[in-house]
Amino acid sequence: MTSPSAFRVDVAPHGETGALLYEADQPSSSRHESAFILAHGAGAGHRSAFIVAFARAMAALGVDVVTFNFLYTERGRPMPDRAPVLEACYTAVIGAVRDRVESAAHALFIGGKSMGGRIATQVAAASSDLPVAGLALLGYPLHPPGRPEQRRDAHLSAVGRPMLFVQGSRDVFGTPAELSPVVAKLNPSAVLHVVDGGDHSFELPRADAAAQAAVYDAVQRAVVEWMAAIIRT
Repeated sequence: MTSPSAFRVDVAPHGETGALLYEADQPSSSRHESAFILAHGAGAGHRSAFIVAFARAMAALGVDVVTFNFLYTERGRPMPDRAPVLEACYTAVIGAVRDRVESAAHALFIGGKSMGGRIATQVAAASSDLPVAGLALLGYPLHPPGRPEQRRDAHLSAVGRPMLFVQGSRDVFGTPAELSPVVAKLNPSAVLHVVDGGDHSFELPRADAAAQAAVYDAVQRAVVEWMAAIIRT
């Protein structure tokens, strides 16, 4: 696999950030002709092991993947920016990907890990004009751990695009049982993919490298297959 190509994204008036493009490495006949913006979670940037592994794996399955840092991470700060700045950054990346990545003109998906996925939903809910085919959310943070009353789902009905929620059965940010009734009410219909035994990062309770690799592989394939199904409809 070739190394990802780096580029900069202007997030006016807040600054700029770095991004990486992982180009699909299958022959053109096997590509899905789609691009996916994979945003990182609150605690780690786009060069974290989880984001890099998922970006490389999805590129190997035929999807162009773009990762990026939110501005606070790019500047080395531990605390996330306020929602308007996070959303402005994500929106700027969407524009940059549309300009730079040819497959994005055919089908552009957005989403991310935890907070990154939540910000993607907020951006999509705020604008029905954004050219987004669907959203893939890896560990959606329905509520903070131990505070189920602080729900983060009021805006989801306004997203108005197909959504895939990949949720570990042990996710303290929201179990599949908690998320299921939310997903059931969404239109267009959404999909809930449960990772049996997985936590917020889909990690299994017992250390087993082969089993963990199989879990990640299954999630990555499920996301790519879901995207392909959306494109076909």
